[in-house]
Amino acid sequence: MAVDIEGIKALDRPKGLPFRLGKIGHVVLNVSDLNRSVRFYTQLLGLQISDVYGDDMMPGGMVFMRLNPDHHGVALVGSLKGPATATEFNHMAFEVGSLDEVIRARDFLRKSGVEIHFEGRRRAGCQIAIEFRDPDGHHLEIYWGLDQIGSDGRARPANEWKGARSLKDAIADPVRGQDTTLATPGLTP
Repeated sequence: MAVDIEGIKALDRPKGLPFRLGKIGHVVLNVSDLNRSVRFYTQLLGLQISDVYGDDMMPGGMVFMRLNPDHHGVALVGSLKGPATATEFNHMAFEVGSLDEVIRARDFLRKSGVEIHFEGRRRAGCQIAIEFRDPDGHHLEIYWGLDQIGSDGRARPANEWKGARSLKDAIADPVRGQDTTLATPGLTP
């Protein structure tokens, strides 16, 4: 069955809905080795631990981690019996405050033995990003520069998207309105 692009685009938040979701609050991942995964998320991505459940509270244990003042943005449960299949879960993305940080994150992760399987700019949203996997195979992204939707509700038109397969290419050929000037002298994309 073909995707009904126009039909999907016509769907919108119903008028009069008695609530409005504000943000995605947190993601909880099942992992096969809780200690290994917590080391990855704290030591390589910089998340901080807020709370820990032992086996008595959650089979396999559970660790709540934060990346801002919210108690947790990511939680890990040690209940996975093998590698993550990633069939239902596509990926989780973490925003950083500058393009320089995307480059520094890529360089740090590479030095730490993490394989970067994409770097550059995807199409819709036009963020510049790196993509990699955690120890269980969950697909993760670190990005900067995601398009913002204004009060008119319009997204950037598809004819303005510019995919790029490297950070160097994404920086050299920015989309309209995206300033890809690096703040750190000598930083190499």
